[in-house]
Amino acid sequence: MTVSVVMPVYNAVDTVFQTLESLRAQTFQPLEIVVVDDGSTDGTTELLRNQNDIVLLEKPHRGIVPALNDGLAAARGNYIARMDADDLCHPQRIEKQVAWLEARPDIGLTGCGVEFGGDREKQAGYAAYVDWINTLSEPDEIARSRFVESPFAHPSVMFRRELVSAFGAYRDGPFPEDYELWLRWMGAGVRMGKTGETLVTWNDPPSRLSRTDDRYSTDAFYRTKAEYLVQWLEKHNPHHPDVIVWGAGRVTRKRAAILGQHGIRITHYIDIKPRRLNCGTPVIQPSEIPAPDTCFILPMVGNRGARAQIEQFLRSCGFVMGQQALHFG
Repeated sequence: MTVSVVMPVYNAVDTVFQTLESLRAQTFQPLEIVVVDDGSTDGTTELLRNQNDIVLLEKPHRGIVPALNDGLAAARGNYIARMDADDLCHPQRIEKQVAWLEARPDIGLTGCGVEFGGDREKQAGYAAYVDWINTLSEPDEIARSRFVESPFAHPSVMFRRELVSAFGAYRDGPFPEDYELWLRWMGAGVRMGKTGETLVTWNDPPSRLSRTDDRYSTDAFYRTKAEYLVQWLEKHNPHHPDVIVWGAGRVTRKRAAILGQHGIRITHYIDIKPRRLNCGTPVIQPSEIPAPDTCFILPMVGNRGARAQIEQFLRSCGFVMGQQALHFG
């Protein structure tokens, strides 16, 4: 069994050596470490040229997606592990993930728990997101939650090499390349899970792409997951294209409109407060929700505490999450 680590690098002279050292300290050896230098200008290239135990691809600066796909094309391992140049692997990461995939031939991709490597007070939103993804581990749970937010930290995943040829590599466009890949592969039937251990420190520097690139904006995430949610609803919603949306605020209606662009028809909004909307769609209260066999409900309330309360209420009414209801956003 062989493992290739694919790591794109751009101007990471201050962190990349520590990242490489965390890979060299892995209990699973040997590792093929494929580093794609995406046209660095800060001395990263020279530093990498002095590392004799890596496969170094020097490329002009084109962005993360071409760099990732160049790394995938060069990798020779049966398993592909992702890593970023400013994060750290715990020593048993690769060994644990290989063992997990070996024991679960039904699983195509695995992640792990991640330690938040940032300031929890200053970056409370990102810290809360890390806490949320760390609650997800089982494949069915991840599948049901995938339209809420991306369920994996990108540098924490390992997947079977054959998935790339079967379902395609990373795509370049106005969307988060990792989330789009998870949604596309899961839509094709790939099951994904996580080991129970925390095996990666996921740092959160100010220069992180998710903070600086429009492809990782909230709107980009909603456009991406809306496209794949509609594909899922076509297969699983017996009342397609009709749905009921839980939430009637301005932000929710704006995001629900993205579904309308894909042909989804919102028959009702659900809201605790009585509302009148100018869109002509009636608003009902939770006590007025129709029977589970007559509708499909999309809760679109972003607050995590409210999300759990809504799910509990729907279950008490006989709804099964993933069958008659599914969280979106």
